[in-house]
Amino acid sequence: MSSGPSPQPTLIIGGGISGLAAAHYLGKRGEPSILIDPCSRLGGVIQTNTVSSCVLEAGPDSFLSAKPEAMELIRDLGLADEVIGSNDHQRATWIWRDGRMVPLPDGLMMMVPTRIVPTVRSSLLSWGTKFRMGMELLRGPKPGQPDRSVGEFIEDHYGAEAVTYLAEPLLSGVYGGDPYKLSVQSVLPRFVEMEAKFGSLTKGTLAGMAAVPKREGGTLFRTLKRGLGSLVEALEKASAPHCRVIREQAIALTRDADGYAVRLENETLHSRNVIVAAPAWAASSLVTSLDPQLAAALGRIDYSSSMTIGVIYDREDVPTRFKAFGFLVPKPEREHLLACTFIDQKFNDRVPEDKLLLRCFLGGAGGEGMLSLSEAELERAVLRDLDRLLGLKAKPVAFHVSRWPRSMAQYNVGHAKLLDEIDGRRRAYPGLELAGNGYRGIGIPDCIRSGKEAAELNRGR
Repeated sequence: MSSGPSPQPTLIIGGGISGLAAAHYLGKRGEPSILIDPCSRLGGVIQTNTVSSCVLEAGPDSFLSAKPEAMELIRDLGLADEVIGSNDHQRATWIWRDGRMVPLPDGLMMMVPTRIVPTVRSSLLSWGTKFRMGMELLRGPKPGQPDRSVGEFIEDHYGAEAVTYLAEPLLSGVYGGDPYKLSVQSVLPRFVEMEAKFGSLTKGTLAGMAAVPKREGGTLFRTLKRGLGSLVEALEKASAPHCRVIREQAIALTRDADGYAVRLENETLHSRNVIVAAPAWAASSLVTSLDPQLAAALGRIDYSSSMTIGVIYDREDVPTRFKAFGFLVPKPEREHLLACTFIDQKFNDRVPEDKLLLRCFLGGAGGEGMLSLSEAELERAVLRDLDRLLGLKAKPVAFHVSRWPRSMAQYNVGHAKLLDEIDGRRRAYPGLELAGNGYRGIGIPDCIRSGKEAAELNRGR
């Protein structure tokens, strides 16, 4: 007895975590897909390497525990036993100021002080800023405010110094952006809600902490024992029975009689359903022939470039144990490094006892020129910074560079309104979905959610 025609494959353009998640969730329903990506390795910026016996992440090294989508997918793939948490008992973060490392005060939640004594005692901020933080508790609710930049918002609450030495360095490692361009509504929506309800961010944060009981055994960050690359490997394996991978560049997306045509370098594919899981700038180029207005809107989503550099030393050359997760360098104090993570302090089982691994971050808004430097030039610049900031004069045994051009989406002021425009144009094309870090969250759980939602919306078409 015939079971009827096979369902037409959904075309997925982009093999990062969003596209892989979409393929996985389509496959769970028994629906076929074709994933199109020109890279030799899938996973986008998620790549794990082993260098000098160290587990070195080329892109993100973890995901936030508070967002459930990553753990749901990991359980789905049978990897729950591989999950490890961050060493939160030693989760200090240092800020470089005036020639020395200053710890962020205890009780600081992002940029919001929740404990008086540590904030008062900290040398990170001036007495004028501390006084302003205290007075901020007296602010009344302010609902209905327009979208503003993160810089304007934090300056309004805590002053310009809090932007320079808290907001800018804390956000530079996540967005690599300018706090006076990033949208507070899109980047820190919880802060906007707190301002509307409480007025004071400190009051709102304290109320939120009181309302949510502490989770036993919870950690801020999670990752996988063998690195996040093992998540990509598991997704590829799980999707293989339902997903064909074509390693070519998608050039254009157009309409045809039955739905859509995707032109590749060597062939043209047809389907009623297409998920574009590429960066917004790449999606813009793809849909130019389909809808110039949609393409223009997608092209207005900015991206910054970034770079991670793994610097590995022999422990006998650097006996110092840095008792922190890492440090941040505010813009006025910066030469090259934005930030650095001490991997042996953040996670167990990443670095053998005889090695020290530093994961350094460069690039971001205004620092894109760093990506054009040669490896020798980068090594000289980074080692000069590490000497200046940490007093490290030893020669590393390995120096591993990963460049990520136009990889970090910038949710600038007006981003939510721009998304409304994009959604309005896209709805004119049934069967076409967008996924990725350019829209409603740049973290791994956000990207997984966007891929899953795109797969769900393609159901039954």
